[in-house]
Amino acid sequence: MKYLILCLLIANIFANKCGGNCPGGRCPSCPCGTQRSVVDIGATCRRYSWNQRCCNCVVGRESSGNAHAMNYNRNRTFDVGIFQINQIHWGHCNGGKAPCDANTNLHCGIRVYQRAGNRWNPWSVARACGCRNSS
Repeated sequence: MKYLILCLLIANIFANKCGGNCPGGRCPSCPCGTQRSVVDIGATCRRYSWNQRCCNCVVGRESSGNAHAMNYNRNRTFDVGIFQINQIHWGHCNGGKAPCDANTNLHCGIRVYQRAGNRWNPWSVARACGCRNSS
């Protein structure tokens, strides 16, 4: 019984890593902080002229609209924000800093989208959204 309680406590600690912003619990740090910051996905997506259905689906699946959502990847890079912008793109869109606020993350999302030829291909969830090769 003590072992079960200990396991549940450890699981709870990992589940709450970064205040719940890192649901996988693998984040070694919290570049976007420990407070959630939920934005209106539809309103955010309407700020750019891309396929609105695809944007809503991608952002919904990537972050559920949490501007402080984070994921730590096996290759030791972070994905952050509503678009889950990978760390390799931060230098192109935010001077190398984590784009944790919704406006900066949207700007980075637009840059990644444009660099991909106005396609949703960089987001792994695009296939599940039916948007893999759509603009």
